[in-house]
Amino acid sequence: MNMNRVTEFLEVDGGRIAYDVAGQGPLIVLAPGIGQIRAVFHPMAAELAAAGFRVATTDLRGHGESSDEWPSYTRTDVAGDLIALVKHLGGPAVLVGHSFAGGAATIAAAQEPDLVSAIVEFGPFTRAQQMSLGGMFSNARYRKGTTLLMGASLLRSFGLWKRYLDHAYPGAKPAGYAEHIAALEADLRRPGRMAVVARCGLSAPTDAGARLGDVRCPALIVMGTLDPDWADPRAEGEGIVAAMQPGIARLHMVEGAGHYAHAQFPREMAEVVLDFLGAGPRG
Repeated sequence: MNMNRVTEFLEVDGGRIAYDVAGQGPLIVLAPGIGQIRAVFHPMAAELAAAGFRVATTDLRGHGESSDEWPSYTRTDVAGDLIALVKHLGGPAVLVGHSFAGGAATIAAAQEPDLVSAIVEFGPFTRAQQMSLGGMFSNARYRKGTTLLMGASLLRSFGLWKRYLDHAYPGAKPAGYAEHIAALEADLRRPGRMAVVARCGLSAPTDAGARLGDVRCPALIVMGTLDPDWADPRAEGEGIVAAMQPGIARLHMVEGAGHYAHAQFPREMAEVVLDFLGAGPRG
C-alpha cells in the first residue's frame, strides 16, 4: 500500500522530533530502535492505517530527520519524546516500540497511564543485560550478532552495522530491503550519527526495567525465534512478562524472525497487533 507521507516536526526540550501520520481513527505511535529510521515501520504502518487507525511513525532523537546534538540519549529521554508526541497528536495512544524504543514505551506507559492505552514491544531491551558466556560458545547466531553489535558501537562503523542488519534479518529479505539500507546508510554516514548509535547503545536499560512493574495497560512482547541479540529470545521475552503485573502482558514468538519481525513480516505483524488490540481481522 503506497501512501504519500509528509514529514512533520515537534519541538521538544533539547531539539525537534520528526514524524509522519497516515490514516484516520484511534492513534498508534510507532518508534524504531537505534540505528534505524522511521521508514522501517512504514510497511506495517500502512497495514494498520488500512485497518482504521491513525498511525504516526517517528524518528528517534539523533536519527533520521530528527535533530542532532541532544544532551543525552536514554530510554527515559525517548519516553518523554513519545509522551510529548502523543499529547501533541491528541492521545491516548497505543505505543509500539522496537528494541531501544521498546524500553522507552515501557517507561512512557508507567509515567503517563492516561495517555498510553496499550504497548507493543518488538525485541525490546527493557531489562539489565548480561552477556551469555555459554551462548557465546554454543550459539553461533548469538556470537556473531553480539560481535558485530559490539564492533559497530566501539568503532562507530556503519559497515559493521550493515553486516549486523544482514544477520538480524535472517532468510529472504523483505521487499524494499536494499532501498531501505541505502536510505539508512545515507543517514548514518552523516557526521556524528554513528556516535549517536554508540551513545544509545551504551545507555543501559535499567531505567526501563525499573518501571516494568508499574505498567498498568495491556502489553504485548514480540520476539523472533532467531533474534541474534539474545542466546534465548523466548527466555528474555518470558522474563519481561514475568517482571510485569500478573495478567498485564503476554508473549508472542515469531518463527523465523530475527530482531526485526515488524520489518520482515509487516503484514503478519500488523495482524498480530490488531488481534492484540481486539480489532479483529480486517475486511
